Amino acid sequence: MDELYTAEAVEGIAHESVSQGQKLFIWQKPRVFDGPSRGTILFVHGSSMASQPTFDLQVESKPYASVMNWFASRGFDTWCFDCRGYGRSYKGDDVLATISDGADDALAAAEYIADQGVEGPLLVYGISSGALRAALFSQRNPDRVARVALDAMVWTGKGSPTLEQRRTKLDQWRGTTRRPQNAEFMWSIFNRDHPGTVHDDFAQPFIDQVLELDDSMPNGTYIDMCANLPLVDPAKLAMPVAIMRGEYDGIASMEDLLDFFALLPNADKEFAVMPGISHASFAQKNFMIAYQILHAFYTRPKQLYRVGDH
Repeated sequence: MDELYTAEAVEGIAHESVSQGQKLFIWQKPRVFDGPSRGTILFVHGSSMASQPTFDLQVESKPYASVMNWFASRGFDTWCFDCRGYGRSYKGDDVLATISDGADDALAAAEYIADQGVEGPLLVYGISSGALRAALFSQRNPDRVARVALDAMVWTGKGSPTLEQRRTKLDQWRGTTRRPQNAEFMWSIFNRDHPGTVHDDFAQPFIDQVLELDDSMPNGTYIDMCANLPLVDPAKLAMPVAIMRGEYDGIASMEDLLDFFALLPNADKEFAVMPGISHASFAQKNFMIAYQILHAFYTRPKQLYRVGDH
């Protein structure tokens, strides 16, 4: 087997903190490595699933299905958290779980991680609305972020067929705090853009593990993405940024993301198109392409020359 696929089944550690006075569940998988950490990664989940199925997917005999296992096996300390409204965090009806709420939760998680003795800024990854949460967190707290990778993100929503369809239900989203979640909807995430891209061994475990935690999801991110974009200013993201887009992603249009990319001020930036991938990149047949892009971005050599150096 290609060594890229190897990963150990790393034992996770559950933590609990508070965001805006409410419970925040945090999950850690520490590095499997005799030596210093290669960095600390904070993963930020999207609109329709909690953090563990997204980033620590459990598939029998395939520990590499968990991106946290894969990075922990390569010397990174890995963390994720359930935004309020999801999974094992606070899920009261008063939580709409907007993008701004998620950025607050990311800050609370970052503060908790720092309190555990982790020094220096974080490597951050967010997917879909989690990319917006991660970007807004990074914009508000640049001193806490070394590098941020934004996967399947939208900026203005221009050219997004999925968002165009969702806008027809905007009044429905606004009329309630939460929407039902079921297997049929979960399958639609995999099939709406380009059927066949999802990994045959990952899809059903992913769906089962999502539904084990939640039978409904908060509507805040849907409302934000349909009615309140843009929420992030690329000119205020001073740290290195990677934009990751699946070839067939129906959420993030190429034009929208290229416009965003052009306004990023740091020359240490990249735009990566992932072939054969639709929206949920870590559950795709080509998931290893996403892993490799992220690993390369997080391990980029230190810049030795900058304009103005003599």
